Amino acid sequence: MAAGLGFIEFTTGDVLSAAAANGYLASQTVMVFADAAARTSAIASPQEGMFSFLKDTNATQFYDGAAWVNLDTTGMVNPMTTTGDVIYSSSGTTPARLGIGTAGQVLTVNSGATAPEWATSAAGGLSLINTTSFSAVASQSINDVFSATYDHYMIKLENLGSTNIAVLFRLRVSATDETTNYLANNVLITAGGNTISSATGNGTGQTAFYPMFMSSTKNLSTIQISNPFDATPTQSTWHSLSGDGGGKFNLWGAGQNTNSTSYTGFSLITNTGTMTGSVSIYGYSK
Repeated sequence: MAAGLGFIEFTTGDVLSAAAANGYLASQTVMVFADAAARTSAIASPQEGMFSFLKDTNATQFYDGAAWVNLDTTGMVNPMTTTGDVIYSSSGTTPARLGIGTAGQVLTVNSGATAPEWATSAAGGLSLINTTSFSAVASQSINDVFSATYDHYMIKLENLGSTNIAVLFRLRVSATDETTNYLANNVLITAGGNTISSATGNGTGQTAFYPMFMSSTKNLSTIQISNPFDATPTQSTWHSLSGDGGGKFNLWGAGQNTNSTSYTGFSLITNTGTMTGSVSIYGYSK
């Protein structure tokens, strides 16, 4: 058979010669044969770039100048079965499935350095569990954020957007706030350097912790809480900064809820007025 002449677009009036038919059409079509023997019988001298389809094996092949070679028309077989799965190369070019990990895990390499795997993040790492925004509310409950996955948590409150109010923090379980057996002590420092005791947070037998005192529309408070999910007393510390520019108030505090209760969430409650902002909960990796 004549060598393929490449691509041509015929126009009205063109004459299709035998040479053109053999040279152009054969190189621009996929020729169909019953099997390889029938193809060999029909094409004594195949030319590089020709394509053919064999009915007996449903194989599409091309001639590479020396032999007929299968054209891979199957593509990659998708090994994934579950939302969140990832694909990696196993045994060279073989696609393999790595199932989705669990909450808080990170993607790393196994000990043999042969494949990826999911693992708990390194000690000291923080994993975001939940962020909730709210607007003009007197209270905001956050459920199901404490679990056995973490022992220690950081809670960040910011831009609560109200002035001259305190925010109460109550532990929570089964959609019910805990209102008993809080011990809390706060130290409040004004912008002028005066140290005063927070009137709302001192003493024992409180109904809540008092982790934030807001004196402007710009506020930031972080709460560190230990073992809230364990059925043991729960300890907490906090720091709150409130004010525009240099900061009008700094509040430090620490407290404990002495109940041996497993808590799964918490509520933020204003002592007066409403608050607008966001709260984020992070877990410290074990």
